[in-house]
Amino acid sequence: MVYLIICTVSLIVSALTLFSGFGLGTLLMPAFALFFPLEVAIGATAIVHLANNIFKVVLVGKRADIRVVLTFAIPASGMAIVGALLLNYFSGMQPLAEYVLAGRVFSITFLKLIIAVLIAIFAILELAPSFETLSFHPKYIPLGGMLSGFFGGLSGHQGALRTAFLIRIGLKKEAFIGTMVVSAVVVDVTRLAAYGVTFFSQNIHVIRGQIGYGLIAAAILTAFTGAFIGSRLIKKITMRTIKRIVGILLFVLAFILGTGIV
Repeated sequence: MVYLIICTVSLIVSALTLFSGFGLGTLLMPAFALFFPLEVAIGATAIVHLANNIFKVVLVGKRADIRVVLTFAIPASGMAIVGALLLNYFSGMQPLAEYVLAGRVFSITFLKLIIAVLIAIFAILELAPSFETLSFHPKYIPLGGMLSGFFGGLSGHQGALRTAFLIRIGLKKEAFIGTMVVSAVVVDVTRLAAYGVTFFSQNIHVIRGQIGYGLIAAAILTAFTGAFIGSRLIKKITMRTIKRIVGILLFVLAFILGTGIV
């Protein structure tokens, strides 16, 4: 049952995230957390997330707009370090509210609430017909990277903000998807360098003992399969459809963040 749930979530969400640019870590971590302690779930998810992003670069990275990657990902990497340094301060703040559901305690924090509001605003922009032609001037690319990287380092939720920004700068469909995945890897490596090395050095033996490398490998392989399926569908899906997928997933993410579910 553990393998079935983890691998099913990994497969489906990985296929969707090729288009949306976010969601695998957010949705896979709770699946791991159903069966294992939170710190183990976070570590396992991080391994799958980074491996899957690298695989997506192999699939669609050649279509990336390198100019946009450089002007977006470099500021994002710098601010990811700043966000990571602030993580300890915000993690010490008391939750704004807590509630119990199905025997589990969920916390609504200031940080998650702020990110949820930002994501909800972007979701409205994606789904509202009146904003169909909205776009950002290329000069704002570094600013978008800074915002995405900062929140990525602070909470790990950089993907939604990265997607919401890059989808509005006029890239073609294939270039948009390729640029997202290459930028994601750059920021992921920086973010993990800031705080991931310490985490893994302390918990890799726990991951090996409680989950085992077999489940990690299975999740990675099914995530690869999902990404491959998504890459085959790129030519069959329109940019308008991608924007609708992004808008809907943004609303879902805003809700589960704002209510403290993740």
